[in-house]
Amino acid sequence: MRLNLRKLLFWPHLVSGVLAGLVIASMSLTGAAISFEQQILGQAERDSRRVAVPTPDAPRLSVDELLARVRAARPEAQPSGVTVYSEPDAAVLVSTGRDSGVYVNPYTGEVKEPGARGWRAFFHAMEEWHRWLGAQGDNRAVGKAITGVCNSAFLFLALSGLYLWWPRKWTWKTVRPTLWFRGGLKGKARDFNWHNAIGFWSLPVLIVLTTSGMVISYRWASDLVYTLTGNEPPAAQGPAATPEVKVPAPPEGTPRLGLEALFTEARKQVPAWENITLRLGGPPRGNAPGPSEAPRQGGPKALTFSIREQGGWPLFASAQVSLNPFTGEVLRKETYADSNSGRKLRVWMRFLHTGEALGVVGQFLAALASLGGAVLVWTGFALAWRRFFPRRQARTPSPETLTAPEPSEPAA
Repeated sequence: MRLNLRKLLFWPHLVSGVLAGLVIASMSLTGAAISFEQQILGQAERDSRRVAVPTPDAPRLSVDELLARVRAARPEAQPSGVTVYSEPDAAVLVSTGRDSGVYVNPYTGEVKEPGARGWRAFFHAMEEWHRWLGAQGDNRAVGKAITGVCNSAFLFLALSGLYLWWPRKWTWKTVRPTLWFRGGLKGKARDFNWHNAIGFWSLPVLIVLTTSGMVISYRWASDLVYTLTGNEPPAAQGPAATPEVKVPAPPEGTPRLGLEALFTEARKQVPAWENITLRLGGPPRGNAPGPSEAPRQGGPKALTFSIREQGGWPLFASAQVSLNPFTGEVLRKETYADSNSGRKLRVWMRFLHTGEALGVVGQFLAALASLGGAVLVWTGFALAWRRFFPRRQARTPSPETLTAPEPSEPAA
């Protein structure tokens, strides 16, 4: 029965690898390429991100003034977010789109471009290939569908590969050749050794990467996370989907508070804050709203600050603080601990996929396993080619080849 199950799994394993292999290799290589994006950009843009502190007690410009400096320097830009850091020598980041922004000196108001355009273009291209196979516009839906299916196939390959790898007899002689690389092997024996050894050591991380990738790609998989934990799936997909915070209607003509006052109130909610981000609902035609403007259509909206705490755990945890823009009143404060188990697991999935959940160590493991996935595709293609197009001439096997087991391939 065990042998029959091996045969039953082997052919779907082989066919899935052949059909999805190129896309899997693309996702693996691009995933490895963007693993340390933030660290590389941080180093490349250090001149823009860091400023000279005039004196220890030097006054800082208000957030409102910093936004005004950005609008003056870049009239065509539409500020979409502001991130303030706790370090005295850190510039303030003003986002002007999903992948664009500028850094502002909080003491002088000097506006600097991020720089590292080459690196940013590289990472942007890698992400586009990782998510959509480089497709643009309406074709992205097709690219996303292909990567989603191939990621699911990769998960099947990982799980079925574990069974095919599993030795029939657990002895050191049979297990050792499949756990580590062996020297002196060539051809098919070498490919089997690499395929099995890399597959074994990469398997735990690859299962996490592919499973979390399915949760990110498919709404049903994201909802399943909540259902399995006994929680109601949110109306919107994603880890940060939260109900809208209603703002009590203020008396007519009530001005909005300045952003600096609201940032000050947000800091009080997390005294040991590391950074605070406010997403701005950009207005039409690129005119950023002033703090005293009347509420736009749909009624006044609460301003929600995402606050990261120093030394917090998990590393990605943040507090979401929603404030009344007219009074500064805290309308809702939600921390990671306040989330239900479904949302906690969903957020873990998001950051496990990039390895960031475990910091630099997690990112390194994700990158290494992704590179291993690309090698698995290469060795898998080589083994499939030899199976379907065997060499005609007979060769006398070397002693190493005779002792190299082939646990991943059942007899025909």
